[in-house]
Amino acid sequence: MSPVLAGVLQLLALVAALALAYRPLGDYMARVYGSKKHLRAEKWIYKAIGANPDTEMRWPAYLRGVLAFSAAGVLFLYLLQRLQGSLPGSLGFRSIDPDQAFNTAASFVANTNWQSYSGEQAMGHVVQTGGLAVQNFVSAAVGIAVAVALVRGFARSRTGELGNFWADLVRGVVRILIPISVIGAIVLVACGALQNFSGIHEVGQFMGGKQEWNGGAVASQEVIKELGTNGGGYFNANSAHPFENPNGLSNLFEVFLILLIPFALTRTFGRMVGSVRQGYAILATMATIWLGFTALMMWTEFHHGAPALDLAGGAMEGKETRFGIAGSSIFSVATTLTSTGAVNSFHSSYTGFGGGIQMLGMQLGEIAPGGTGSGLYGMLIMAIIAVFIAGLMVGRTPEYLGKKIGTREIKLAACYILVTPALVLGFTAVAMALPTPGNSMANPGAHGFSEVLYAYTSGANNNGSAFAGLSADTQWFNSTIGLAMLLGRFLPMVFVLALAGSLAEQQPVPATAGTLRTEKPLFTGLLVGTIMIITGLTYFPALALGPLAEGLAS
Repeated sequence: MSPVLAGVLQLLALVAALALAYRPLGDYMARVYGSKKHLRAEKWIYKAIGANPDTEMRWPAYLRGVLAFSAAGVLFLYLLQRLQGSLPGSLGFRSIDPDQAFNTAASFVANTNWQSYSGEQAMGHVVQTGGLAVQNFVSAAVGIAVAVALVRGFARSRTGELGNFWADLVRGVVRILIPISVIGAIVLVACGALQNFSGIHEVGQFMGGKQEWNGGAVASQEVIKELGTNGGGYFNANSAHPFENPNGLSNLFEVFLILLIPFALTRTFGRMVGSVRQGYAILATMATIWLGFTALMMWTEFHHGAPALDLAGGAMEGKETRFGIAGSSIFSVATTLTSTGAVNSFHSSYTGFGGGIQMLGMQLGEIAPGGTGSGLYGMLIMAIIAVFIAGLMVGRTPEYLGKKIGTREIKLAACYILVTPALVLGFTAVAMALPTPGNSMANPGAHGFSEVLYAYTSGANNNGSAFAGLSADTQWFNSTIGLAMLLGRFLPMVFVLALAGSLAEQQPVPATAGTLRTEKPLFTGLLVGTIMIITGLTYFPALALGPLAEGLAS
């Protein structure tokens, strides 16, 4: 069987698995966030944190809950790393330096999981399981909660109430993420992933010499890092490491986990607003971009013209032979179109155009299908922009799901889409202008610029993957990327929740003959075009200096 055909079959199997899970999971999540009942375990949690889950919140109170919980998470994880040397189960590792502890705490709380350290050489069992793995759960649940709050803004009328943040957070963890993670961890262990709490072992090498390896609760962290679109690896090689991702079957299963909740949330959205066809329109937009990017990535990696690459059957540099080009390309696109920093290959070793596809996927806002929750609310923001543009074309007040998109709504949506590019391009420009950050680049020219652009794109978009070749464990990059991650995560949430509150206060307007049918394929095409044009106009000059220049020169 040819590698290309094998890749197509893998993609078809993945689509079939996602299609089978789409309806039951989407409907289940709609019931979870629409239920008035609380499980016994949830009641214990509410009592422990002193929260009343039945109190409705307006958007400022909901936002305060998000920010307070996240700030406490940053502080807790920072202190846990700083005290690691004194904790049991540290495997003899020292405490983490202040700038790196801040960067890691900001990273995992912001659902980014950018790592400027080698996990197996820096983090003990307590930090890995009690700190990093816990944040993988709760940061993903925060993203889903904010998305659900926005959906309630569309579904409700003449009230500013968006639900209860603490109830949404706890339900996301207890009823959705933990059950799927338990099943997923069992599957990964069956595939050969590691799961233990062993210490450091010294093992021999085939060519002589010795090497040290430590075990850990790898499978359980691997499953939530993918399911929650987090991405932080237990080992430095991340999902290219055989202890995390042993074979082709586990590789495809991990891609399935990455895409599962973001795609299924479109069904949840349709159920909660009372029109599953609206959910299908958002799903079609996400799927169109995802399949298009996957096809482009496989094409550029299989058919890049160069003698060495032709002999190898494609651009195999930096890719694991057990996954091949197809498995690596599918994984790469899935992670960069979602807020998942996991990698099963070195992104820096992809072709120039392949690296550009990865960056563009993040720069779209990671909305196809995006992160857990963040992909849905990001896509709904773009839908509002598309409706506004359509309204300008025909001279009619734009409406979406029965809500008028007025001056306040479009200002909030515009602020949302401007925050991340300002962070990415601003920090990249400063880093390239200063001499110290430039010393961290292993490659000069277009590829070196791509490394820096990719780092800030990954950080501000809460992705977390790296282009490699950039020595990011410096005070400059730890501090600035950490700041980009926090601002890139929580500033957009401010605008999303303010928009949700504004929409919830409106009275729905009835559909008329002039109302744009947002559940039709025409709107899907308009939405795809809007996303590509806005992103292209914003990032094309920077991409032209980096991956496009490199691709045209090769």
